Amino acid sequence: MKGIPPTLLLLGFLTGFSTMAQNSSVNVAGAMKNVMKKGELHGTISLDSVAKKGVYGLGPVEFLSGELLILDGEVFKSSVENKNSMQVEKTSAVKAPFFVYAEVEKWKSVSLPNSLNSLERLENFLNEMTPESAEAFPFRLKGKINSAKIHIVNLPQGRKVSSPKEAHEGLTNYTLEDKEIEILGFFSRKHQAVFTHHNTYMHLHLITEDEKQMGHLDQLEFDANNLKLYLPE
Repeated sequence: MKGIPPTLLLLGFLTGFSTMAQNSSVNVAGAMKNVMKKGELHGTISLDSVAKKGVYGLGPVEFLSGELLILDGEVFKSSVENKNSMQVEKTSAVKAPFFVYAEVEKWKSVSLPNSLNSLERLENFLNEMTPESAEAFPFRLKGKINSAKIHIVNLPQGRKVSSPKEAHEGLTNYTLEDKEIEILGFFSRKHQAVFTHHNTYMHLHLITEDEKQMGHLDQLEFDANNLKLYLPE
């Protein structure tokens, strides 16, 4: 980025953000609000029905027993072992109560502004660069992070849910430091309480390069020079 005028950088970002929505169609099964408030914990989509090359997606496991991530058709499922460890396995024989996914043939990399160093600043950046009329879109981040906090939902078996607080019973947090990672995210101003929480436009899952840790991303600290943003080409 050094030596490139800020105006050219901004033009490049705007060009990318204005065209990506038409290059990736985002699909949504179920809705977060139905899970959190109505207690509809059963699967609404079988991942083996959508997991093919070029597909990217995320959501929880049915009955809130873990987290799911699809990267280029490969399905990862994480579940809690205890407060210090988790299990990550590859399997498409799994269902989700709500799930967001898209098929992307090609991605293009974008350098992040040096001012970005947290999840909050990343969301502000995406919000500023995305046209008001834009549809939901996926994005990826790859590289090294300073630290992150992820969680895995782990609702006790047979438990009923009628509120977000009840849905998060058993949820387990994990802290990561100095890890090589990949993050899949979806951004939308139109899907709060559908596939994002009510107070954000993003839903992101993180997996470590060694594929031993994966979960819903809550906090992130990074150096912008160590991460690349990828948008649908």
